[in-house]
Amino acid sequence: MTFTTHTYTARPVEPGALQELRVTDDAGRPAEPFTDHEGGDPLRCCLRRSEPGERLALVSYAPLRRWAAGTGADPGPYDEQGPVFVHAGPCPGPAAGDPLPFADAHCTVRRYSAAGRILGGALVQAGGLAEAFRKAFDDPAVALVHVRAVEYGCFLYEVRRG
Repeated sequence: MTFTTHTYTARPVEPGALQELRVTDDAGRPAEPFTDHEGGDPLRCCLRRSEPGERLALVSYAPLRRWAAGTGADPGPYDEQGPVFVHAGPCPGPAAGDPLPFADAHCTVRRYSAAGRILGGALVQAGGLAEAFRKAFDDPAVALVHVRAVEYGCFLYEVRRG
């Protein structure tokens, strides 16, 4: 499930990838579910923060590699994997009509070409994501944007045109 704001679509981790990651992550390690006692972790399956008591898994995820496998692109040295929180079990995905995910935090946006090469990035202040997407997609060479957390550099979600 995805949701759209303006002309940009924020994409959570795809359901098929989630099923795989809940067994073995992109680093080849088995998932280790745990109970989140504090809440507040950014969930990449439903694009919201976790609630205390939810069952989560912290898994290694390679978003550009997975995108490239579906498009035939070769990200070369830009192929990264890193930690992401997901629900340990099935998740309905983002709620319809949700606002732009994690827009209340500072983040970075990285722009990528259709060939999987990085075209640049920007530090974005809280509330500035829509403008950052507009600027990124003003460049016709930009195929997708990755939104990442500032503190740890972790992947939050992908945005594509329309």
